[in-house]
Amino acid sequence: MIYYLLWYFRAEERFHFYAYQNVMFRSVAAVLTSFLISLLIGPPIIRWLMRKKIGDRPEFHHAALNELTREKANTPTMGGLIIILSVLVSTLLWSKLYNPDARLYNPFVEKALFLLIWFGVLGGVDDWLKLTARRQGRHGLRAWEKLLFQIGGAVLIASFLYGDFANLDDAKVFWLWLPFYKDPIYFPLAKWMFVLIAIFYLSATSNAVNLADGMDGLAAGCVGMVSLVLAVLCYVTSETMARTSVTWSEYLLLPHIPHAGELSIFYSTILGAVLGFLWYNCHPAQVFMGDVGSLPLGAAMGYGALVTRNEILLLIIGGVFVLELISVVLQVGYFKYTGGKRLFRYTPIHYHFHLAGWSEPQVVVRFWLLAAAFAALALATLKIR
Repeated sequence: MIYYLLWYFRAEERFHFYAYQNVMFRSVAAVLTSFLISLLIGPPIIRWLMRKKIGDRPEFHHAALNELTREKANTPTMGGLIIILSVLVSTLLWSKLYNPDARLYNPFVEKALFLLIWFGVLGGVDDWLKLTARRQGRHGLRAWEKLLFQIGGAVLIASFLYGDFANLDDAKVFWLWLPFYKDPIYFPLAKWMFVLIAIFYLSATSNAVNLADGMDGLAAGCVGMVSLVLAVLCYVTSETMARTSVTWSEYLLLPHIPHAGELSIFYSTILGAVLGFLWYNCHPAQVFMGDVGSLPLGAAMGYGALVTRNEILLLIIGGVFVLELISVVLQVGYFKYTGGKRLFRYTPIHYHFHLAGWSEPQVVVRFWLLAAAFAALALATLKIR
């Protein structure tokens, strides 16, 4: 909206301010805007959740862990609404969703907003059922129900995204790109293969962030660092270097995805929104994120990797979430293989360290440090090729 207003002023020669055309400027403005919106809407949403008695009641199959988390009982959940609203409003304010000069809509931003709403509604329904249908013995959506909607959303997004890439008339967007190597794998992805990869990534990343959302500020802080890296990737795969006609993608040996730079706005709004959310989610938390926040934020991570063609690099960018997901898979597999033995004290793995004697703030800050290290390593791979 702000972009269109300033575009109008520019066209009428009423307001000579051209910085809004720069993606980097609007990305910074988007961070600040979403951060401010999160701070402002946080208290009323928390009060509303408390009035509706939408409180979390964490229960684990571990007596010691239940004792450690008993003070979290009845803390409001579904705080992800704060993040979702902040991201939606800030993205609409600052992104060039529609280009008045070219009369074209930006397909990448459109799909990002669709994904946010689709997975946000899915997570909201899951949260609501967990909190209202408990007495009927139902603990949220069943696994197959949740997976069905995750797959459905992934198929829709991947099918249209494949068409967008086909319109670019550049075969390189269908190759697999590896970190640390300057040349991609010359293996063009058929549509069905691209859709399968999208299903895997969107489902896995949404569930991985959901698993990490178990301690005050853990998921939000790590998502913020991943979003920062994805904002950078979207920028360098699309934009040109200052005062040259050379694109950053040429310089860094990355695939060139025109118009993907506008997604930098989207991921910048996520960064600002989770920082604002951390104001209320830091220990001791006044509100929890819930599935309404963790599922769309996780899916957004996978979407950024698909658009920028950095699916493999995402394993480094989101290293903390990969560790959380792998710990659960290893625990379940080891438990079944050994007939009841456990590899970790409890999973996801952040609970293992909590039971080992680390305080909750220690676990969260140390996982933040790991997330920062993974983010730095991922950015380093852009040059080390």
